[in-house]
Amino acid sequence: MKTKHKVFALIPIIALFSCTDLHKDPVGLLTPEAVSTDPTLSTVTTSVTSSYQMLASTLNLLNEWRWDLGTVFRNDVILQDMASDDVSKKWSPDGDQSWMDQVVSFNFTSSNQAFNGLWSYDYEGISRANQAIAYLTDAAVTAKIGIDASLKNRLLGEAYFLRAFYYFDLVNNFGDVPLLLKPLESFEEAYGVAKRETKATVYAQISSDLAQAKTLLPGSKYSDASEKWRASRGAAIAMQAKVALYNQKWQDVVTSVTELEALGFYSLNANYFDNFSVAREFAENEVIFAYDHQSGRNPRNGNGLSAPLDWGFIAPTASFLGEFEADDPRLLYTVRVADKAVYKLLGATNTIYKGNDDAPGNKIFIRLADVLLWKAEAYNELGNYSQAVVLINRIRERARTGVSVSGTVPPAGSLPDRSVASTDKAQIKAWLVHERRVELGFESQRFNDLKRWGIAKQVLSAIGKNFQDRHYLYPIPQGEIDKSGGSITQNPGY
Repeated sequence: MKTKHKVFALIPIIALFSCTDLHKDPVGLLTPEAVSTDPTLSTVTTSVTSSYQMLASTLNLLNEWRWDLGTVFRNDVILQDMASDDVSKKWSPDGDQSWMDQVVSFNFTSSNQAFNGLWSYDYEGISRANQAIAYLTDAAVTAKIGIDASLKNRLLGEAYFLRAFYYFDLVNNFGDVPLLLKPLESFEEAYGVAKRETKATVYAQISSDLAQAKTLLPGSKYSDASEKWRASRGAAIAMQAKVALYNQKWQDVVTSVTELEALGFYSLNANYFDNFSVAREFAENEVIFAYDHQSGRNPRNGNGLSAPLDWGFIAPTASFLGEFEADDPRLLYTVRVADKAVYKLLGATNTIYKGNDDAPGNKIFIRLADVLLWKAEAYNELGNYSQAVVLINRIRERARTGVSVSGTVPPAGSLPDRSVASTDKAQIKAWLVHERRVELGFESQRFNDLKRWGIAKQVLSAIGKNFQDRHYLYPIPQGEIDKSGGSITQNPGY
């Protein structure tokens, strides 16, 4: 029996063929690109693998050098790092790509291409995941291709995880967003979903997808021993904890992180930089989910951010550099000012990959240190102060006992433990805020942290940024509102 499948891509796919279509069609759906009328096992597995691609830092995934559309690379580094108090656009300020400066200073409009870029990447990822889910939940298709039940379950779990991951990014940047849960088979369907669903509804879908992913993914550290980059059960549990964190469900955070720890798969690496080193990829114990960049592939799959690093982009702020305590080795592992090198993004403690637009360094999305600090935050909010401080001290201990870039251990007395006797919730929160900043700098966490803590306006205004209350959500890309004929509405204040 043959089952006919039409694939209707999201707007970003149209950009591959016609930049004019990008400005005409309504978000969410779009023109019928009928492919795969008779899917094979290869078609189905490829549909899942391609769903990961929109997490990559590879250059020009959606079109060629469209700076005007904000799609040259994934914009997390702009909308999360540069928007925060950690990262400047360039080492030497200039007028190059001034739209980035508008984001940095919070003097942007809804037409700024940074928002279009992130929206395009996330919805393209969702479109691909939806197609994979449609294949894998169609009994006629799975029977025809003869897919093994365990492989089907694993691939379906990965697709659910990825859809949840993309929607989590969208809801935290834009609030209420269109909810697309299947491939669209007509323009009527397309226009029907071109409307915003409430943040609560989107979060409910994220939670449902993650619950299914956790059940379907195998109970091993790696879902596939030969492709260790694939989403795992640990990644799904970690995302459940993060969803709970962002919704201030503190006991759920503790429960999920405890479940993750009980798997026994993850521990803090003895050396902090093992998380980021190209030489240690998938040979360490802390990273829970990362995008696996690889050089020399066709199509290209390298880390393109190494190129803008050589063009003078992505530099630390004075505020970020000043946050580190004396002899904290994490500073030089993150960025070396003398070489204008962001080691975390390069994947090496030298400049060997700087300027390489096809570099092998992975993009780290979730690692255990981040997760443990979520648990510390939850404990603090629940009044379990000593346990919160114990976890903060675990992160500090790893930093002071690991070797530095120079190969030496920090001097005795560096990064002393915080007092576990403290019952001052505000003081412990301040310790946590500091530790997250120095531990996770340049990992696209800081801006979301400032927002969810409700201190973004206070912190960013103090360093001269024009952050207003409306900026707790970014604007819906104006082009998407126009393409929907106004059925997609704008966030307040834009």
